[in-house]
Amino acid sequence: MMRELDPLLHSQLRLAIISLLLSVEEADFNYLKAKTEATSGNLSIQLDKLSNAGYIEVRKEIVGKKPRTSCRLTNKGREALDAYVASLREYLGKVL
Repeated sequence: MMRELDPLLHSQLRLAIISLLLSVEEADFNYLKAKTEATSGNLSIQLDKLSNAGYIEVRKEIVGKKPRTSCRLTNKGREALDAYVASLREYLGKVL
């Protein structure tokens, strides 16, 4: 029986966020918004979902007089992505 794909990561935007965070120590909201071309509202919702699952840590702070939201991938998020990729490989192995 093949593993089920993680429904949380099987969203294009959430997978893009996790993939971007994999290659950096942390990223701020504006960076993620620019790279994913998501709207602010949609990006916020998806960050909340990933944060609630424990896949990312979200830090909100005031820098100067402006709010800054930054995100980083957690170990749980890294493990979830590894499992997701392994599942995809399993699926593709059956097809190829």
